[in-house]
Amino acid sequence: MKILSVNAGSSSLKFKLYEMPEEKGLISGVFEKIGLKDSFYTIKTDKEKIKKEVELKDHEAAFKILMEELMENGVISSLSEIKGIGHRIVQGGSYFDQSVEVTEDVIKKIKELSSLAPLHNPAAIVGIKAAQAVIPSARHVTVFDTAFHQTIEEENYLYAVPYNWYTDYKVRRYGAHGTSHKYVSLKMNEILGRYNTKLITCHIGNGASISAVVDGKCINTSMGLTPNAGLMMGTRCGDIDATIIPYIMEKLNLTPKEVDTFLNKESGLLGISGVSSDSRDIEDGINHGNKRCALAQKMFVKRIVDYIAKYYVEMEGCDGIVFTAGIGENSISTRREVLDSLKILGIEIDEEKNNTRGETICITTDNSSIPCYVIPTDEELMIARDTYNIVER
Repeated sequence: MKILSVNAGSSSLKFKLYEMPEEKGLISGVFEKIGLKDSFYTIKTDKEKIKKEVELKDHEAAFKILMEELMENGVISSLSEIKGIGHRIVQGGSYFDQSVEVTEDVIKKIKELSSLAPLHNPAAIVGIKAAQAVIPSARHVTVFDTAFHQTIEEENYLYAVPYNWYTDYKVRRYGAHGTSHKYVSLKMNEILGRYNTKLITCHIGNGASISAVVDGKCINTSMGLTPNAGLMMGTRCGDIDATIIPYIMEKLNLTPKEVDTFLNKESGLLGISGVSSDSRDIEDGINHGNKRCALAQKMFVKRIVDYIAKYYVEMEGCDGIVFTAGIGENSISTRREVLDSLKILGIEIDEEKNNTRGETICITTDNSSIPCYVIPTDEELMIARDTYNIVER
């Protein structure tokens, strides 16, 4: 059975086609600058990667070209072969604790939650409707980033603000990256050979979050009402004193939207270093003696360590720590600095094993009290799995 995983952004469309249940990736790619000038797309097969410049008026046009490419590349002979399409949705609120088939009510709820994910949820709806128009015969499934975190208890997901903010305005911790945290926690349990485990999963990329997972269920996570909570990130500030916001608004005469832009797009590694939001540029700056880059990296690592330590105590121990996503999978120095700061827990890094990028590997010694792994994430595969299970059922 062929299942298509898609992730629609406001001007982009990422995709990967799978043969299920074999979980064999057949073709993948991304359409970029949809609705803008100089739009293009790239297609990747097991033989080649191609880039084509083409006018992409809207997401429906992108889906039509995608279908043409699938047939030209010989991975399908007709649209009817695609039995299911899984759509990544960032914010599902408390409505969804699992993936569900698309209905008008589901779309209505996704739209209702758009204020909590204004850049993502509206784009996802556009993607769903475009896919339905081009491939009406397929079953369409929504896979929510927040679903994995719906097992968190209220003492962890509520904020200490007036209770009616939660009941009337849905103010609570929702988390994000749930599809990734679920994938790597499942993989870690497979490696350990058991499922009664206490894991700390670290999705560390330009956007970053850490989760505590007990027996396969999330009990806490660092992101909150929105993705700008918890860790310091590429351009996001993470946890700060809330009073900073009215203070700086008054000092700089900022509107709520303007201060939100500062905190989401001009803070984090970029804000402290003044150089870049990219961890690779920060490391390069450190190598060239840039003190602000060094400071940004120290702050970044410290906040990761803080959350790992917090969840270690909350779970009363830990059976494994996982690093994933762009920085987690590829930054040798960041992983080293984090684990060196956790020596008090009996963690002992294996420098030779840590000297790797993008592969599943244990990076601690046999003597380490906690095995720590790098596990490349695969959110597209998780989307395909959930979609296949719903279509098959």
